[in-house]
Amino acid sequence: MISYLKEFGYRLKASSLLQGILLILMGITIILVVYAPNRFVKSSEAVPAKQDSVNPSEAFRLTLDTLRLSYGFPGATAAYVWTDGTSGVAATGFSDLESGTPMTPKSRILAASIGKTFVGAAAVLLSDEGVLDLDEPIERRLGKRQWFHRLPNHKQITLRHLLTHRSGLPNHVYMDEFAAEASRRWPTLDEPISPDSLVQFVLDEPPLFDAGEGWSYTDTGFILAGMIIEQATGRSYYEIIEERFLNPLNLRLTSPSNTRTLPRLAAGYAAENAFGFPKKTTTADGEMAWHPGIEWTGGGLVSTSEDLACWGAALFGGRALSKTALERLLHSSPIDSASPDIHYGMGIAIYQNTSYGTVYGHGGWIPGYTSSLRYYKDYGVAIAFQINTDIGIMDDTSSVVQTMESKLAAVVLSAKDRFGRK
Repeated sequence: MISYLKEFGYRLKASSLLQGILLILMGITIILVVYAPNRFVKSSEAVPAKQDSVNPSEAFRLTLDTLRLSYGFPGATAAYVWTDGTSGVAATGFSDLESGTPMTPKSRILAASIGKTFVGAAAVLLSDEGVLDLDEPIERRLGKRQWFHRLPNHKQITLRHLLTHRSGLPNHVYMDEFAAEASRRWPTLDEPISPDSLVQFVLDEPPLFDAGEGWSYTDTGFILAGMIIEQATGRSYYEIIEERFLNPLNLRLTSPSNTRTLPRLAAGYAAENAFGFPKKTTTADGEMAWHPGIEWTGGGLVSTSEDLACWGAALFGGRALSKTALERLLHSSPIDSASPDIHYGMGIAIYQNTSYGTVYGHGGWIPGYTSSLRYYKDYGVAIAFQINTDIGIMDDTSSVVQTMESKLAAVVLSAKDRFGRK
């Protein structure tokens, strides 16, 4: 549902006419709390030892410990997976501060918009099998819905436009009407707001641009993509990804976040938000205070850093999709002329010419949780981390995510030279 991408210090942009709008959407609309260093760190905790002579897995763990002590978040997990199967995993801090429960590698966190990578992968897989046409008008799939003709750009939009954020649709997540409805319903919400109801918030709104003529991040487009996948297959989206990805790739700790009870879920600590969600996401072990199913195909998964890294290595390493399908997934163009090295494929952010070469991935943010998945193409390694707070992390002035990505990557990628990894 709630989405944010800060990849290597870049802010994703819309077309030139919409840059000011997107800056608000991506940075300052929801998060209002200023970060307080060491907010969640106990004064008695020691600074980790130097890392010069330790092995990659231990250096990785020590780096994660140092980052928590530096930034003061309650807890985090991180993992890396090389395409040859070599891996490492680390955990630090607490999954629940009040109970003193430690964070472990098997602690789960809402992955938020990293779930879009599964939506994109499912769509190109079905396209590869002839079930879907990425370039047919979505009217052929959704045109009989009562609300369809009130959808901005409804005659122009294709599935490809939805998956690449080039539909011109507004984003319901950042609309005042949606925030008010979510705020009103969450205390007694035993069922999430339905996908059809989520779409209602953008009906009759003017399009941001003609379909295909700009770029603007919109969860609404991915909700529509989920509807199309289900219409084309006659099955639920979650059944499809469980059958095609989660089970074959042994991602046993990744599952739909479509219920309030999510076993092994770490408590999240949320910044003030427009939805009025409480400061702590859980009311009991693994039980959420509000219904996470509100995301659906805008995100919609609970996972671990290890599973996310395994997913990244399998997807971008060529094991989850055919070569043709992977090429379709990654086919992209710059999000605007001012950012020629920043691309977006089908649910995939793509960064070219970074200090580590080409990088694929996605970020994830929902109140109380922050996640990152990166795949370093030139090295053949995926790195993921998850944090059980968004306080001071997702505001427009924070560099926590970028710093963590940089420091964790430096540890893992330097192992290529020091320890002879791939």
